[in-house]
Amino acid sequence: MASGTSSLFGIDQSLSGKAWRWRGGNMDLSDGGLGGGDDLVAQILLARGVPREDLDRQRTPSLRAFLPDPSIFRDMDAAADRLAQAVLSQEAVTVYGDYDVDGATSAALLIRLLRDLGLEARYYIPDRLLEGYGPSGEALVKLAQEGSSLIVTVDCGAMAYEALGMARDVGVDVIVVDHHKCAHELPPAMALVNPNRLDESDIGAAHGHLAAVGVAFLLAVATVRTLREQGFFEGKKEPDLFALLDLVALGTVADVAALHGLNRAMVAQGLKVMARRENIGMAALIDTSRLSRAPTCSDLGFALGPRVNAGGRVGESTLGVRLLTTQDIDEARAIAAQLSALNEERRGIEAVVQEAAEAQIDRQHNRAVMVLAGAGWHPGVIGIVAGRIKEKTGKPTLVIALDADEHGHGKGSGRSISGVDLGAAIIAAREAGLLLAGGGHAMAAGLTISPDCLSPLADWLDERLARDVLAAMENQSLAIDLSLTPRGLTPQLVTELESAGPFGMGWPAPKLAVGPVRLVKADIVGNGHVRLIASGGDGASFKAIAFRAAESDMGQALLHGAQGRKLWLVGRAKIDDWASRPQAELHVEDAAWAD
Repeated sequence: MASGTSSLFGIDQSLSGKAWRWRGGNMDLSDGGLGGGDDLVAQILLARGVPREDLDRQRTPSLRAFLPDPSIFRDMDAAADRLAQAVLSQEAVTVYGDYDVDGATSAALLIRLLRDLGLEARYYIPDRLLEGYGPSGEALVKLAQEGSSLIVTVDCGAMAYEALGMARDVGVDVIVVDHHKCAHELPPAMALVNPNRLDESDIGAAHGHLAAVGVAFLLAVATVRTLREQGFFEGKKEPDLFALLDLVALGTVADVAALHGLNRAMVAQGLKVMARRENIGMAALIDTSRLSRAPTCSDLGFALGPRVNAGGRVGESTLGVRLLTTQDIDEARAIAAQLSALNEERRGIEAVVQEAAEAQIDRQHNRAVMVLAGAGWHPGVIGIVAGRIKEKTGKPTLVIALDADEHGHGKGSGRSISGVDLGAAIIAAREAGLLLAGGGHAMAAGLTISPDCLSPLADWLDERLARDVLAAMENQSLAIDLSLTPRGLTPQLVTELESAGPFGMGWPAPKLAVGPVRLVKADIVGNGHVRLIASGGDGASFKAIAFRAAESDMGQALLHGAQGRKLWLVGRAKIDDWASRPQAELHVEDAAWAD
């Protein structure tokens, strides 16, 4: 279904400044039914671009239906052969990860795989503050001197020319497993498996949305296949690769990878694995997150992921890998508790940096890209702050911690908006001599910069991205899946909608327009959340909440300008199971006057 061009309910400018559009066809449930002969889930899938002939496969995304032959990717067979050789020869192998969730889950996946294959691999996770992002040449050389004959870098390495050159010079083999954007020149690795290589085949590049942990899983599949062909499993049980999908789900969602195609299938199956609680570290993480049910996709992004990230941001970078690979229940519980405490500490640090960064916004209102920098800002939270300010301003945002290393260099992290490829711009800025290091993907990037290049970088980004940013902002609209009256907002409806998931980046959760309603109550709770009770003309009422909206134009209108007025509320329907019986509530993303 093609998305409609006319505005929904005549709303061209909502309280957050957006036009409302149907995502794909008119799904108005207020009259009690759907048109077109399709059930609700089918219409949701069609609205997300699923061809009608593919509906059955997409309703229940299985790994069998979506998994490609790993050999389609460049260097995959070479990497699998080398890893299989290491298993057969019982070599000393080190997995070199990144300090975020994608890096931790990627490293844990390969470590658990190799353990199941009879090889205990080491791991090395760099310290964010002392070593920064990506492989360090000194660290690689030291690992080689300590006996490692094979190093596998995960979620890093695609741009590590100097470091991999140093490893090559001392004779250690390095396999790079990454998903970040590559330049035309590739670093000197024994194998570089990355669907975002510029020389990747069309079929391989079609999987460029994979997180590093997804690429690592494909390497695991290829390695097991190689060992099978060599007779390694004669008389032995093959490892259960499906049991590793909980790691894939966590890393994919936490890295905000697009949840379509293979990613959606891996996350859907990974959530089922996670519910079985077979990984004791994952189970401890779930328990410390105070989840009394099986995790959902949003739990991975907002409860589990931030805790794993906290170790690399403000604590010890190895905690995530240790938690996800431990076989000791007591150790798992202790690490999970430590990560939860570090996450609370991270929130306090983040609030301080965000306040300081937001104080600079007004001075940059004419900028296409917000470039905010300050001394003393903790490098571990700048990515989160960049994301918050991007949401607040609607513009790509770079947040840079000055004097972040012993050389006085700044460390920056950026978040972008749909339609603006920030990663490609950062790579181009590095090639133009404006950055000491930099890379990323379309929606996120990282960099190292000399402080005297801050202003030239901001000017350069404006010149390169201004047109893209303007086009993206002018085309801002909110895609709505269906509309209904309050009486139609039921737990049964929520359950049916959720069956079209899992939802996330690239596969958005259904947005509902509920109304017209009047607000019975509006107040502030928690950290600036706007809590609502709304009542409709059909006599039904429901609870709603707009997270972190109190200071926004929409939040202020709901709190102070909605008395006696009718309005529409748009958001995601969720089940509130705190009450004596489950009720449906709305997590509000936008609102508009209905009179």
